[in-house]
Amino acid sequence: MKQIVAFFFLIIALSYETSAWSADAKDCMDHPLFSRMSNFEIYRCATTEFDAVAFPKSELKNWSKPEDYINAEGKIYAVSYKLKKDATPPSSLQIIRNFQNAVKKDGGKVMVDTGRLSLPQTATKYLKESPGGNLYDAYTTMTLNKGGREFWVYLCASEPYKDYMLLIVEKQEMKQEISVNELEQKINKDGFLTFYINFDTGKAIIKPDSTSAIEQIAALLKAVPALKVSIEGHTDNVGTSESNKKLSEERAKAVMSAVMAKGIAASRLSAVGRGQDAPIADNRKEEGRALNRRVEVVKK
Repeated sequence: MKQIVAFFFLIIALSYETSAWSADAKDCMDHPLFSRMSNFEIYRCATTEFDAVAFPKSELKNWSKPEDYINAEGKIYAVSYKLKKDATPPSSLQIIRNFQNAVKKDGGKVMVDTGRLSLPQTATKYLKESPGGNLYDAYTTMTLNKGGREFWVYLCASEPYKDYMLLIVEKQEMKQEISVNELEQKINKDGFLTFYINFDTGKAIIKPDSTSAIEQIAALLKAVPALKVSIEGHTDNVGTSESNKKLSEERAKAVMSAVMAKGIAASRLSAVGRGQDAPIADNRKEEGRALNRRVEVVKK
């Protein structure tokens, strides 16, 4: 999938052993929402307090259109299960149907049910390839309300490698760590704010993990109705000056569009591409290049 990329991110990669599994991986356990299939053990897990995962609205053939997805934001829990040695393996369909039936029995809903071999990249960030390097041969997405909370679920199963994975998003609002007052004070003092908004490599597609930055910009503009800003894109020096100028402008426009989608009038915004011409760190080092790849919100 092109529009979202490739969850920067907190992932716990636990090693996979080809020998028999003697116990669940350290610090991993079942999510409270689901029990596990018989004779399976956990071999890795990952959690994060807040992220966004794109769920397809239907069984898609063209995975590149943003309008064909809906983002679920909140707390993420991903867990991978491997069949115990010498246990009889269930089919992928058996795994899929078990979870679907459990969700439906609890009043939940199956959204997508497919045997497609590939997944959106926002899901594969957590739902890694099977241990043998094979992508999952079946997956489904589901939603469920439980205990006053809303859950969105990816389930993937691999018959050849006898494993399955769950990715569960507990929908919730992000805990705001930067107040609008702080942002207002900073932009009044310095004349600009710097945001490190992540995009697909070489493209102007904003990644889901940058949703909070867009929301902060929009919140500031809503709180200060007289404020007008220029959204200015900056790149590192990888590539040509001309291509970086063009890319930075496209990215600035993408941020402007995303802020407008939050209810900010276009008359209060403009977009400018600065390219590689205004570095704030040493482009000879990767950490410097990372700092130079930024978006600045400049007070007019």
